[in-house]
Amino acid sequence: MSTTNQTKLMSIYKKISKFPFGNKIFSMIVAKKAPYFGTINPKITELKANYCECLIKKRNAVHNHIKTVHVIAISNGLEMAMGVMAESSIPKHLRWIPKGMTLDYTAKAGTDILCTAQVKPEQWQPGDMNVAVTAYDTNGVVVVKGEIKLWISEKK
Repeated sequence: MSTTNQTKLMSIYKKISKFPFGNKIFSMIVAKKAPYFGTINPKITELKANYCECLIKKRNAVHNHIKTVHVIAISNGLEMAMGVMAESSIPKHLRWIPKGMTLDYTAKAGTDILCTAQVKPEQWQPGDMNVAVTAYDTNGVVVVKGEIKLWISEKK
């Protein structure tokens, strides 16, 4: 992605992430804009065109009754990864809005969780677009897998 085609969010990320604690500061900015994301204390660990990673630390605030990371916290992390990826990757003439989420819980989430969202560049077309989302534990085991459906339309 050339500098002239960068979205505002990608430009902010590239500036801030160069500094110590830059990814954490960037994540706090995103969570301030969409406050519900702050409930999981997320950290964007990697962002590039059409791909984003978001880390959720395993801590009491995100535990369920068996002391694993609650799937709703993981869903929140997946939605944050998707939203940051979409907002930093979408072509300037398009806009997006989420339409739905389908997730499979494939394993217990007993460690920190890395949430990822990814699309192919050619997917950015008006209409429905499915974003692949996956959550991994620290051993690389997939704990949640699915997709978030977006509605893509032309800007007015």
